[in-house]
Amino acid sequence: MIRIEEILLGIDHEDSDLTDHISSILDIDKKDIPHFSVSKRAIDSRNKRNIKFAYSVDVQIQDENSFFENFQKKSKKTKAKIKQHRIRLFEPYVYKIPVVKEGIVKKRPIVVGTGPSGIFCGLVLAKAGLRPLIIERGKDVDSRIKDVDQFFSSGELNTESNVQFGEGGAGTFSDGKLNTLIKNPRTKYIFEQFILNGASEEIGWNAKPHIGTDKLIQVVKNMRKDINDSGGEILFNTCLTDIKVEDGKVVAAVLNDNKEIETDDLIIATGHSARDTYEMLYERGLDIKAKPFSIGVRIEHEAESINKARYHDFYKHPKLPVASYKLVAHNSEKRSVYTFCMCPGGYVVAAASEKEGLVVNGMSEYSQGGENSNSALLVNVNPNDFESDHPLAGIEFQRKWEKLAFIEGGKNYCAPAQRVGDFINTKSTSKNEVSPTYKPGVRFTSLDKCLPDYVIDSIKEALPVLGRKIKGFDDPDAILTGVETRSSSPVKLFRDDNLQSNINGIFPAGEGSGYAGGIVSSAVDGLKVAEIVIEKYNK
Repeated sequence: MIRIEEILLGIDHEDSDLTDHISSILDIDKKDIPHFSVSKRAIDSRNKRNIKFAYSVDVQIQDENSFFENFQKKSKKTKAKIKQHRIRLFEPYVYKIPVVKEGIVKKRPIVVGTGPSGIFCGLVLAKAGLRPLIIERGKDVDSRIKDVDQFFSSGELNTESNVQFGEGGAGTFSDGKLNTLIKNPRTKYIFEQFILNGASEEIGWNAKPHIGTDKLIQVVKNMRKDINDSGGEILFNTCLTDIKVEDGKVVAAVLNDNKEIETDDLIIATGHSARDTYEMLYERGLDIKAKPFSIGVRIEHEAESINKARYHDFYKHPKLPVASYKLVAHNSEKRSVYTFCMCPGGYVVAAASEKEGLVVNGMSEYSQGGENSNSALLVNVNPNDFESDHPLAGIEFQRKWEKLAFIEGGKNYCAPAQRVGDFINTKSTSKNEVSPTYKPGVRFTSLDKCLPDYVIDSIKEALPVLGRKIKGFDDPDAILTGVETRSSSPVKLFRDDNLQSNINGIFPAGEGSGYAGGIVSSAVDGLKVAEIVIEKYNK
């Protein structure tokens, strides 16, 4: 194939315009282009008066190698095109899963967790013929939805079935954002699997792809069926409560305190909130370190105001999606304040997983049709901010602020909230133009009672700076809801070049183990671990 990038088309372009541009760039007749596909489409809104779409395409033509060789020799104008559009020969990546010989595996690999890392690791292990056992402490996604809805409506928390725990992991109740900064070719396979299992085909080319919570629910159910059909097995309501180690090697996993299953390969893909699992692994000698993470709040604006700030006069244009943003500011204390997990047209959700602790997160559906847009507004914290140098001190740091938020919200899982104007001026009122979306509800108060002083000061200093980057970001009527403490794992589980921990046979994987930062990177990490396990048997 021949890849062409940076094809800029006006906001009201027709589909045929893209073919015309490809023909012009390659200097060939349209009839000589048998097929092309869009590999990426992004919005170029740098000039708010002339918003464009930027395309990358893969073009199939006859005898591509010979054509490209001759194309490069044509003229100086052609060389300028090659540079401008980064025109090059392109070979599509194909992910291949090696198959393990039948009868080699005596003990099934065990995968702990059904988040993106665990589910993709389990999928590849199953397709390789290793018959993995995948365990999930929470419920299947249909049962989980009922528990989450009950929590949102009544404040009755199920500590084993919630926004953090259950089929699909924490990502199921999110925007299903697939943005990633990693340049790993395995991402193509991940996107293909999502599409195959029910996600929209546009995630394959959208520069800011998202699945949406409503579609993710069906996607994870379909992936479960694929794993089962391929020889794997998923057990819900099944928690890893202990491990058996002999001579520095894992020999068995203990499930729900009473069931022991022998294994040579234990993949720890628990997600960032499995605190009791971290504690058990630490007690059994697994090498764990505290790591930096971030805490802060969710900030909500009316979606239309963000659309206006990003698109100006085009804010109602039918071809433009609900606007998003990604912002960062650096304060005088050398801490970063940044937005994270932005949910256009979304909702702030209750993400607690422990009794008497309050956590918020963001979620949106495929349509992104909610009245408000929100994102996390976070400040980085480091191990030297914790109250001890214990490897699990970050967990206790999180718990401290979650408990204070629970108290400040009224001890009923309502969340503490504050208008931006009141937050900056250190006061509290309930008068606001933006309606909070958090359920079970919010209690207007002062957020300085449930966040560290340096986090409060950092956000106050950053808001006007971010308001200059996006008009209205620091609008006095925007709503801050706290606290967000689970943006990433507070620990990192050691692993060597073979992705094993200091206990032979244990493979830490994904975001919860400290090796990823989102759905796609977690899934990629799960694939890497699966490949190592498969390679071990194929040797």
